[in-house]
Amino acid sequence: MILSPPGYGERYHRAEDPELQLILALLSLSLSMYLVTVLRNLLSILAVSSDSPLHPPLYFFLSNLCWADIGFTSAAVPKMIVDMQSHSRVTSHAGCLTQMSFLVLFPCIEGMLLTVMAYDCFVAICRPLHYPVIVNPHLCVFFVLVSFFLSLLDSQLHSWTVLQFTIVKNVEISNFVCDPSQLLKLACSDSVINSIFMYFHSTMFGFLPISGILCLTIKSSSPF
Repeated sequence: MILSPPGYGERYHRAEDPELQLILALLSLSLSMYLVTVLRNLLSILAVSSDSPLHPPLYFFLSNLCWADIGFTSAAVPKMIVDMQSHSRVTSHAGCLTQMSFLVLFPCIEGMLLTVMAYDCFVAICRPLHYPVIVNPHLCVFFVLVSFFLSLLDSQLHSWTVLQFTIVKNVEISNFVCDPSQLLKLACSDSVINSIFMYFHSTMFGFLPISGILCLTIKSSSPF
């Protein structure tokens, strides 16, 4: 498969092309932002791990959220930077599916962890005396494991759905990454049912965390 934003290939043959200079500037900016993102998350994890006052459940969830953020960023940005620097746009079918799996896995983990953190804040505000009993370490680990395994299930279902398609070899994807919506467009067989399933599935995993966060936020603002 070839990852190719529109007009991407021709620019590398014109070294003085202003658009090529813009791509190089974006390459430097992307690398800088990636390094800043990873460093910021690693420092947050280090601060939570080394400072004993930062061991309440909220900071435990925050450290896991930082790991998920690093994973999500690393699933796309490094390969994009390497491809731009080496002028290579080719990726294997297995590599594309792997990248797609990670791009589904980590955002789903982040969404679920944010929902769990909203629940943690809700209990802390509305049930402060029962907070240590309700949000205990075992429950925190359970929430993290459930978030991971449900996200993994979501990721594997996306991969399984894409694998049902018959995809032509040596095709181009008009994007820097392999995402499900782009792979759906490459299906050569009748993919209506699979498309409906994938979009419904994505909507559910996106809608439920957002609705849970909003509901818990509203209840926390008016606990009585």
